[in-house]
Amino acid sequence: MYGKQLISRDIEIFYTNVSEETRLEKGMGIFEFERIKSLISKYIESPKSTIIDVGGGTGKYSEWLAKKGHTVHLIEPVNKHVTLAENRARKLKNKFSVHLGEARKLSLPDNFADVLILHGPLYHLQEKKDREAAIREAKRVLKKDGVILGFAINYSATTLVGLLNGLIHKPSFFGMCKEELKSGVHNPPVDFPWLLAEAYYHKPNELKAEFVEQGCTYLNTYAVEGMIWLDKDFFGSMANEKKKKTLMELVRITENDSNLLTFSPHMMIAVKK
Repeated sequence: MYGKQLISRDIEIFYTNVSEETRLEKGMGIFEFERIKSLISKYIESPKSTIIDVGGGTGKYSEWLAKKGHTVHLIEPVNKHVTLAENRARKLKNKFSVHLGEARKLSLPDNFADVLILHGPLYHLQEKKDREAAIREAKRVLKKDGVILGFAINYSATTLVGLLNGLIHKPSFFGMCKEELKSGVHNPPVDFPWLLAEAYYHKPNELKAEFVEQGCTYLNTYAVEGMIWLDKDFFGSMANEKKKKTLMELVRITENDSNLLTFSPHMMIAVKK
């Protein structure tokens, strides 16, 4: 199967067994989806932009962008996701294209796009040389002054979750956290098979450095969830308009605070070619 050659077997199996299709429709996924759409919107200046969604999963963000009138090309290495994305695109008046492929080698011409979104690649490329290759490719296919929006998992994410729910006291879980804090490398223990497959978790300054080292012009780094997910009754608060307003204001006033970025499970970096 061609897709097996593009990513590791463990990652392919993980996404084949879990539902990325429904993840953004429940729990924290609902907030994540809305928040990321608002962050992406900050960097789409033209009403009819050419946008590449690399590691775009089942196409939820591509669908949203296509419905806004943009020309969107989704590139994804997981066979299951490609099929689901094709089905999603087929139903749209302004269809987005779907390609089986991966971030280190894009089958697109130079100077092609206005905006490129790197979602899954920065999560799953554990080797720095592979992340560098993905950034170089993203830069290559962008037009002059085009923007890359890169999403990364924070190196503190699992440790914070473990502290909140008591899992930090499980030896295998704590061992995983220690490795993430030390090296950024994430591999789920055998007794936690439901955790994300092999991945890489970034420190905020490291994320910035990886793009700057490839000649990109740094614009900003944003906390996706920020610290509001630490609200002890987060879902109840988000269902209450007054409390939600408070939490969203807190996100906005802290989203670029470099001292608070590590409280956010996910980050978005914006850079320019």
